[in-house]
Amino acid sequence: MLSLRHAKPRALGFVRRNATKQVALASTAADADSQSSGEPVTLQKKQSRAIRTRRPRISLQHPREWNRPLAFGVLPAFDEALKVIKEDSMALKDEVKALEGAIAREKEAPQPDQHALRVLEDKLRILEVQSEVNFPQVRWKCANGMADMSKAVDRHLLEQRWRKEGALDLLMERIHQMNVVPDVLPDIHPSLDLRVNFPRVKSTTGPQATVSKAVYEHVEPGAFLLPEQTVEPPKIYTTVFHPEERLYTLLMIDPDFPDETNQTFQTYLHWLQPNIPLSSVSPSPMPNLNTHTAYIPPHPQRGTAYHRYTILLLPQHSRLSIHMVAKDKRAGFDVRAFMEQHGLDRNGGGGAHMWREVWSEGVPAVYKDILKTAEPKFGRMPRADRYGDFRGKKRYV
Repeated sequence: MLSLRHAKPRALGFVRRNATKQVALASTAADADSQSSGEPVTLQKKQSRAIRTRRPRISLQHPREWNRPLAFGVLPAFDEALKVIKEDSMALKDEVKALEGAIAREKEAPQPDQHALRVLEDKLRILEVQSEVNFPQVRWKCANGMADMSKAVDRHLLEQRWRKEGALDLLMERIHQMNVVPDVLPDIHPSLDLRVNFPRVKSTTGPQATVSKAVYEHVEPGAFLLPEQTVEPPKIYTTVFHPEERLYTLLMIDPDFPDETNQTFQTYLHWLQPNIPLSSVSPSPMPNLNTHTAYIPPHPQRGTAYHRYTILLLPQHSRLSIHMVAKDKRAGFDVRAFMEQHGLDRNGGGGAHMWREVWSEGVPAVYKDILKTAEPKFGRMPRADRYGDFRGKKRYV
Protein backbone atom coordinates (compact mmCIF):
# COMPACT_ATOMS: atom_id res chain seq x y z
CA MET A 1 0.00 0.00 0.00
CA LEU A 2 1.39 3.36 -1.02
CA SER A 3 1.71 6.06 1.56
CA LEU A 4 0.43 9.56 0.97
CA ARG A 5 4.00 10.80 0.78
CA HIS A 6 4.57 8.69 -2.32
CA ALA A 7 1.10 8.97 -3.77
CA LYS A 8 0.88 12.75 -3.79
CA PRO A 9 3.60 13.44 -6.40
CA ARG A 10 2.14 10.79 -8.70
CA ALA A 11 -1.33 12.27 -8.40
CA LEU A 12 -0.02 15.76 -9.07
CA GLY A 13 1.88 14.51 -12.08
CA PHE A 14 -1.27 12.82 -13.38
CA VAL A 15 -3.21 16.06 -12.98
CA ARG A 16 -0.51 18.09 -14.74
CA ARG A 17 -0.30 15.69 -17.67
CA ASN A 18 -4.10 15.68 -18.05
CA ALA A 19 -4.17 19.46 -17.80
CA THR A 20 -1.55 19.74 -20.51
CA LYS A 21 -3.47 17.33 -22.69
CA GLN A 22 -6.71 19.25 -22.14
CA VAL A 23 -5.03 22.54 -23.10
CA ALA A 24 -3.68 20.94 -26.28
CA LEU A 25 -7.11 19.51 -27.15
CA ALA A 26 -8.75 22.87 -26.50
CA SER A 27 -6.29 24.69 -28.76
CA THR A 28 -6.82 22.08 -31.47
CA ALA A 29 -10.58 22.46 -31.20
CA ALA A 30 -10.30 26.23 -31.35
CA ASP A 31 -8.18 25.97 -34.49
CA ALA A 32 -10.75 23.66 -36.07
CA ASP A 33 -13.59 26.08 -35.22
CA SER A 34 -11.71 29.03 -36.62
CA GLN A 35 -10.91 27.15 -39.82
CA SER A 36 -14.56 26.12 -40.23
CA SER A 37 -15.68 29.71 -39.71
CA GLY A 38 -13.09 31.03 -42.16
CA GLU A 39 -11.33 33.23 -39.57
CA PRO A 40 -7.50 33.35 -39.69
CA VAL A 41 -5.54 31.71 -36.89
CA THR A 42 -3.13 34.00 -35.03
CA LEU A 43 -0.40 32.41 -32.96
CA GLN A 44 0.79 34.39 -29.96
CA LYS A 45 4.61 34.09 -29.68
CA LYS A 46 6.31 34.83 -26.44
CA GLN A 47 8.65 37.79 -26.66
CA SER A 48 12.19 36.54 -25.90
CA ARG A 49 14.98 38.77 -24.74
CA ALA A 50 18.14 38.95 -26.92
CA ILE A 51 20.90 36.78 -25.50
CA ARG A 52 24.47 38.01 -25.68
CA THR A 53 26.46 35.33 -27.51
CA ARG A 54 29.96 36.38 -26.42
CA ARG A 55 31.54 38.49 -23.74
CA PRO A 56 32.64 42.02 -24.72
CA ARG A 57 36.11 42.47 -26.13
CA ILE A 58 38.75 43.48 -23.60
CA SER A 59 42.07 44.98 -24.71
CA LEU A 60 44.10 48.16 -24.43
CA GLN A 61 41.87 49.63 -27.15
CA HIS A 62 38.71 48.40 -25.37
CA PRO A 63 39.62 48.56 -21.65
CA ARG A 64 37.43 47.61 -18.74
CA GLU A 65 37.74 48.38 -15.05
CA TRP A 66 38.28 45.64 -12.50
CA ASN A 67 35.34 45.13 -10.14
CA ARG A 68 35.52 43.42 -6.79
CA PRO A 69 33.96 39.95 -6.91
CA LEU A 70 32.50 40.57 -3.44
CA ALA A 71 31.25 43.79 -1.91
CA PHE A 72 32.66 45.00 1.40
CA GLY A 73 31.27 43.08 4.34
CA VAL A 74 30.01 40.05 2.38
CA LEU A 75 33.04 37.93 3.25
CA PRO A 76 35.18 39.41 6.04
CA ALA A 77 38.07 37.03 5.28
CA PHE A 78 38.31 38.43 1.74
CA ASP A 79 38.35 42.00 3.04
CA GLU A 80 41.06 41.11 5.54
CA ALA A 81 43.17 39.45 2.80
CA LEU A 82 43.03 42.58 0.64
CA LYS A 83 44.01 44.65 3.67
CA VAL A 84 47.06 42.46 4.36
CA ILE A 85 48.11 42.61 0.67
CA LYS A 86 47.89 46.41 0.71
CA GLU A 87 49.91 46.76 3.92
CA ASP A 88 52.60 44.41 2.56
CA SER A 89 52.72 46.41 -0.70
CA MET A 90 53.22 49.69 1.18
CA ALA A 91 56.07 48.21 3.20
CA LEU A 92 57.79 46.92 0.05
CA LYS A 93 57.36 50.27 -1.69
CA ASP A 94 59.18 51.92 1.22
CA GLU A 95 62.05 49.47 0.64
CA VAL A 96 61.99 50.33 -3.08
CA LYS A 97 62.40 54.05 -2.32
CA ALA A 98 65.30 53.37 0.06
CA LEU A 99 66.97 51.12 -2.53
CA GLU A 100 66.57 53.73 -5.28
CA GLY A 101 68.35 56.23 -3.03
CA ALA A 102 71.20 53.78 -2.44
CA ILE A 103 71.57 53.17 -6.19
CA ALA A 104 71.64 56.92 -6.89
CA ARG A 105 74.35 57.46 -4.26
CA GLU A 106 76.41 54.58 -5.66
CA LYS A 107 76.22 56.04 -9.18
CA GLU A 108 77.34 59.46 -7.93
CA ALA A 109 80.43 57.99 -6.24
CA PRO A 110 83.84 58.87 -7.80
CA GLN A 111 84.52 55.18 -8.51
CA PRO A 112 81.22 53.27 -8.38
CA ASP A 113 81.40 49.56 -7.64
CA GLN A 114 79.80 48.00 -10.74
CA HIS A 115 79.26 44.61 -9.11
CA ALA A 116 77.51 46.14 -6.09
CA LEU A 117 75.48 48.34 -8.44
CA ARG A 118 74.25 45.31 -10.42
CA VAL A 119 73.29 43.53 -7.22
CA LEU A 120 71.28 46.54 -6.04
CA GLU A 121 69.52 46.90 -9.42
CA ASP A 122 68.57 43.22 -9.46
CA LYS A 123 67.15 43.52 -5.96
CA LEU A 124 65.22 46.63 -7.02
CA ARG A 125 63.55 44.79 -9.92
CA ILE A 126 62.52 41.96 -7.59
CA LEU A 127 61.03 44.35 -5.03
CA GLU A 128 59.13 46.28 -7.72
CA VAL A 129 57.46 43.04 -8.80
CA GLN A 130 56.75 41.79 -5.29
CA SER A 131 55.18 45.09 -4.22
CA GLU A 132 52.26 44.70 -6.68
CA VAL A 133 52.16 41.11 -7.88
CA ASN A 134 49.54 39.98 -5.34
CA PHE A 135 46.90 42.57 -6.17
CA PRO A 136 43.89 40.90 -7.86
CA GLN A 137 43.34 43.84 -10.21
CA VAL A 138 46.93 43.65 -11.49
CA ARG A 139 46.65 39.95 -12.32
CA TRP A 140 43.20 40.45 -13.86
CA LYS A 141 44.43 43.15 -16.24
CA CYS A 142 47.39 41.05 -17.39
CA ALA A 143 45.13 38.04 -17.96
CA ASN A 144 42.73 40.14 -20.07
CA GLY A 145 45.17 41.80 -22.45
CA MET A 146 45.50 45.13 -20.63
CA ALA A 147 49.07 44.79 -19.37
CA ASP A 148 51.20 47.92 -19.14
CA MET A 149 54.61 46.78 -20.42
CA SER A 150 56.30 49.81 -18.86
CA LYS A 151 55.65 48.23 -15.42
CA ALA A 152 57.96 45.54 -14.10
CA VAL A 153 55.13 43.55 -12.50
CA ASP A 154 53.17 43.34 -15.77
CA ARG A 155 56.26 42.21 -17.69
CA HIS A 156 56.90 39.56 -15.05
CA LEU A 157 53.35 38.19 -15.16
CA LEU A 158 53.28 38.01 -18.97
CA GLU A 159 56.65 36.27 -19.11
CA GLN A 160 55.56 33.70 -16.53
CA ARG A 161 52.37 33.11 -18.49
CA TRP A 162 54.35 32.64 -21.74
CA ARG A 163 56.78 30.22 -20.12
CA LYS A 164 54.29 28.19 -18.07
CA GLU A 165 51.01 28.09 -20.00
CA GLY A 166 52.20 26.28 -23.12
CA ALA A 167 53.15 28.81 -25.83
CA LEU A 168 56.90 28.39 -25.32
CA ASP A 169 56.54 24.63 -24.79
CA LEU A 170 54.67 24.22 -28.09
CA LEU A 171 57.31 26.24 -29.97
CA MET A 172 60.22 24.23 -28.56
CA GLU A 173 58.37 20.96 -29.14
CA ARG A 174 57.84 21.72 -32.84
CA ILE A 175 61.38 23.05 -33.30
CA HIS A 176 62.82 19.80 -31.97
CA GLN A 177 60.26 17.54 -33.66
CA MET A 178 60.98 19.08 -37.06
CA ASN A 179 64.76 18.95 -36.41
CA VAL A 180 65.25 22.70 -36.78
CA VAL A 181 67.60 21.97 -33.91
CA PRO A 182 70.25 20.84 -34.87
CA ASP A 183 69.82 21.31 -38.67
CA VAL A 184 69.74 25.12 -38.45
CA LEU A 185 71.39 25.80 -35.08
CA PRO A 186 72.77 23.46 -32.42
CA ASP A 187 70.38 24.93 -29.84
CA ILE A 188 67.91 27.79 -29.40
CA HIS A 189 66.97 29.58 -26.16
CA PRO A 190 64.09 32.03 -26.85
CA SER A 191 63.76 34.96 -24.44
CA LEU A 192 60.90 36.81 -26.18
CA ASP A 193 57.55 35.79 -27.62
CA LEU A 194 57.65 35.91 -31.45
CA ARG A 195 54.35 35.46 -33.31
CA VAL A 196 53.79 35.30 -37.09
CA ASN A 197 50.57 36.22 -38.94
CA PHE A 198 49.81 35.44 -42.59
CA PRO A 199 46.67 36.03 -44.72
CA ARG A 200 43.78 33.62 -44.22
CA VAL A 201 42.83 31.17 -46.98
CA LYS A 202 39.40 32.06 -48.40
CA SER A 203 38.98 29.16 -50.81
CA THR A 204 40.97 26.13 -51.99
CA THR A 205 38.74 25.27 -54.93
CA GLY A 206 40.23 25.47 -58.38
CA PRO A 207 43.85 25.14 -59.48
CA GLN A 208 45.09 27.89 -57.18
CA ALA A 209 43.96 28.86 -53.67
CA THR A 210 42.62 32.35 -52.97
CA VAL A 211 43.63 34.22 -49.83
CA SER A 212 42.25 37.23 -48.01
CA LYS A 213 44.56 40.23 -48.20
CA ALA A 214 42.74 42.00 -45.39
CA VAL A 215 42.33 39.23 -42.82
CA TYR A 216 45.50 37.88 -41.19
CA GLU A 217 45.55 35.00 -38.74
CA HIS A 218 48.05 33.59 -36.27
CA VAL A 219 50.27 30.76 -37.50
CA GLU A 220 50.84 27.94 -35.03
CA PRO A 221 54.48 26.75 -34.95
CA GLY A 222 54.98 23.83 -37.33
CA ALA A 223 51.68 24.34 -39.20
CA PHE A 224 51.36 23.83 -42.96
CA LEU A 225 50.77 26.95 -45.09
CA LEU A 226 50.11 27.40 -48.79
CA PRO A 227 52.65 29.32 -50.92
CA GLU A 228 49.76 31.58 -51.92
CA GLN A 229 49.53 32.75 -48.30
CA THR A 230 53.20 33.70 -48.01
CA VAL A 231 53.62 35.86 -51.14
CA GLU A 232 53.79 39.01 -49.02
CA PRO A 233 55.95 39.40 -45.88
CA PRO A 234 54.22 38.31 -42.67
CA LYS A 235 53.14 40.55 -39.85
CA ILE A 236 55.49 39.82 -36.97
CA TYR A 237 54.35 40.50 -33.42
CA THR A 238 56.64 40.41 -30.40
CA THR A 239 56.23 40.53 -26.65
CA VAL A 240 59.55 41.67 -25.20
CA PHE A 241 60.26 41.43 -21.49
CA HIS A 242 63.26 43.78 -21.10
CA PRO A 243 62.54 47.52 -20.60
CA GLU A 244 65.77 48.78 -22.16
CA GLU A 245 66.16 48.95 -25.95
CA ARG A 246 68.29 46.22 -27.55
CA LEU A 247 69.20 45.47 -31.17
CA TYR A 248 68.22 42.28 -33.02
CA THR A 249 68.81 40.74 -36.46
CA LEU A 250 65.93 39.09 -38.32
CA LEU A 251 66.68 36.02 -40.44
CA MET A 252 64.25 33.92 -42.48
CA ILE A 253 65.76 30.78 -43.98
CA ASP A 254 64.85 27.51 -45.67
CA PRO A 255 67.20 24.66 -44.68
CA ASP A 256 65.61 22.28 -47.23
CA PHE A 257 66.62 23.99 -50.48
CA PRO A 258 67.89 21.39 -53.02
CA ASP A 259 71.61 21.32 -53.88
CA GLU A 260 71.69 19.56 -57.26
CA THR A 261 75.49 19.59 -57.57
CA ASN A 262 76.13 17.69 -54.36
CA GLN A 263 72.83 15.78 -54.36
CA THR A 264 71.92 17.12 -50.93
CA PHE A 265 70.23 20.13 -49.31
CA GLN A 266 71.45 23.63 -48.54
CA THR A 267 70.16 26.74 -46.76
CA TYR A 268 68.39 29.49 -48.66
CA LEU A 269 68.18 33.04 -47.26
CA HIS A 270 64.68 34.50 -47.75
CA TRP A 271 64.90 37.61 -45.58
CA LEU A 272 67.50 39.60 -43.65
CA GLN A 273 67.01 42.74 -41.55
CA PRO A 274 69.69 43.81 -39.03
CA ASN A 275 69.66 46.49 -36.30
CA ILE A 276 66.03 46.16 -35.22
CA PRO A 277 65.48 48.08 -31.95
CA LEU A 278 63.19 46.24 -29.54
CA SER A 279 62.03 46.87 -25.99
CA SER A 280 58.97 46.09 -23.88
CA VAL A 281 57.17 49.16 -25.26
CA SER A 282 58.08 48.67 -28.94
CA PRO A 283 55.16 48.80 -31.42
CA SER A 284 53.66 45.57 -32.68
CA PRO A 285 53.58 44.40 -35.45
CA MET A 286 57.20 45.28 -36.09
CA PRO A 287 57.52 48.06 -38.74
CA ASN A 288 60.12 48.65 -41.48
CA LEU A 289 61.37 45.09 -41.85
CA ASN A 290 61.91 45.10 -45.62
CA THR A 291 64.58 47.81 -46.01
CA HIS A 292 67.72 45.63 -46.16
CA THR A 293 67.76 42.24 -47.90
CA ALA A 294 64.25 42.14 -49.35
CA TYR A 295 61.77 39.38 -48.62
CA ILE A 296 61.53 36.58 -51.21
CA PRO A 297 58.43 34.40 -50.82
CA PRO A 298 58.79 30.70 -50.03
CA HIS A 299 58.88 28.62 -53.22
CA PRO A 300 59.12 24.91 -52.35
CA GLN A 301 60.28 23.06 -55.46
CA ARG A 302 58.03 20.56 -57.20
CA GLY A 303 58.92 17.01 -56.27
CA THR A 304 60.56 17.85 -52.92
CA ALA A 305 59.21 17.06 -49.46
CA TYR A 306 57.97 19.77 -47.12
CA HIS A 307 60.23 22.74 -46.41
CA ARG A 308 60.81 24.13 -42.90
CA TYR A 309 60.71 27.92 -43.09
CA THR A 310 62.36 29.34 -39.97
CA ILE A 311 62.39 32.91 -38.65
CA LEU A 312 65.03 33.88 -36.09
CA LEU A 313 65.46 37.07 -34.06
CA LEU A 314 69.09 37.05 -32.93
CA PRO A 315 70.39 39.52 -30.31
CA GLN A 316 73.25 41.86 -31.27
CA HIS A 317 75.92 43.30 -28.99
CA SER A 318 76.24 46.51 -31.04
CA ARG A 319 75.07 48.10 -34.29
CA LEU A 320 76.19 46.06 -37.31
CA SER A 321 77.16 46.98 -40.85
CA ILE A 322 75.99 44.09 -43.05
CA HIS A 323 76.01 44.10 -46.84
CA MET A 324 72.80 43.27 -48.69
CA VAL A 325 72.60 39.78 -50.16
CA ALA A 326 71.72 39.59 -53.86
CA LYS A 327 69.07 37.19 -55.17
CA ASP A 328 71.61 34.94 -56.88
CA LYS A 329 73.73 34.70 -53.71
CA ARG A 330 71.07 33.49 -51.30
CA ALA A 331 71.42 29.76 -51.91
CA GLY A 332 74.07 28.18 -49.72
CA PHE A 333 73.71 30.75 -46.91
CA ASP A 334 75.64 29.57 -43.83
CA VAL A 335 73.72 30.64 -40.72
CA ARG A 336 76.39 29.57 -38.23
CA ALA A 337 79.24 31.28 -40.11
CA PHE A 338 77.10 34.45 -40.41
CA MET A 339 76.46 34.49 -36.66
CA GLU A 340 80.13 33.95 -35.86
CA GLN A 341 81.23 36.65 -38.30
CA HIS A 342 78.92 39.30 -36.82
CA GLY A 343 79.05 38.25 -33.17
CA LEU A 344 75.44 37.09 -32.86
CA ASP A 345 74.99 34.99 -29.73
CA ARG A 346 72.33 32.27 -29.92
CA ASN A 347 72.64 31.71 -26.15
CA GLY A 348 71.72 35.34 -25.49
CA GLY A 349 68.02 34.75 -26.12
CA GLY A 350 66.03 36.16 -28.99
CA GLY A 351 62.99 34.70 -30.74
CA ALA A 352 62.13 31.88 -33.15
CA HIS A 353 59.23 30.57 -35.22
CA MET A 354 58.75 28.01 -38.00
CA TRP A 355 56.14 26.63 -40.37
CA ARG A 356 56.05 24.17 -43.29
CA GLU A 357 55.08 24.35 -46.96
CA VAL A 358 54.92 22.07 -50.01
CA TRP A 359 54.61 22.86 -53.70
CA SER A 360 51.33 24.24 -55.04
CA GLU A 361 50.08 26.06 -58.14
CA GLY A 362 51.24 29.39 -56.72
CA VAL A 363 54.96 28.53 -56.86
CA PRO A 364 55.50 29.03 -60.64
CA ALA A 365 54.44 32.68 -60.30
CA VAL A 366 57.24 33.28 -57.76
CA TYR A 367 59.85 31.91 -60.16
CA LYS A 368 58.42 33.87 -63.09
CA ASP A 369 57.66 37.26 -61.50
CA ILE A 370 60.20 37.53 -58.68
CA LEU A 371 63.15 35.21 -59.30
CA LYS A 372 63.02 35.61 -63.12
CA THR A 373 64.22 32.03 -63.63
CA ALA A 374 62.78 28.78 -64.89
CA GLU A 375 61.07 26.64 -62.31
CA PRO A 376 62.98 23.42 -61.52
CA LYS A 377 61.25 20.09 -61.16
CA PHE A 378 62.56 17.27 -59.07
CA GLY A 379 61.65 13.65 -58.62
CA ARG A 380 62.68 10.71 -56.56
CA MET A 381 66.08 9.20 -57.21
CA PRO A 382 65.83 5.95 -59.23
CA ARG A 383 66.53 2.86 -57.20
CA ALA A 384 69.59 0.89 -58.09
CA ASP A 385 68.79 -2.45 -59.72
CA ARG A 386 70.91 -4.97 -57.86
CA TYR A 387 70.11 -7.71 -60.37
CA GLY A 388 70.52 -5.69 -63.57
CA ASP A 389 73.72 -7.48 -64.54
CA PHE A 390 72.02 -10.86 -64.32
CA ARG A 391 68.87 -10.04 -66.23
CA GLY A 392 68.70 -11.63 -69.67
CA LYS A 393 71.36 -14.20 -68.86
CA LYS A 394 70.79 -17.92 -68.65
CA ARG A 395 70.28 -19.07 -65.12
CA TYR A 396 71.57 -22.57 -65.71
CA VAL A 397 74.27 -23.67 -68.05
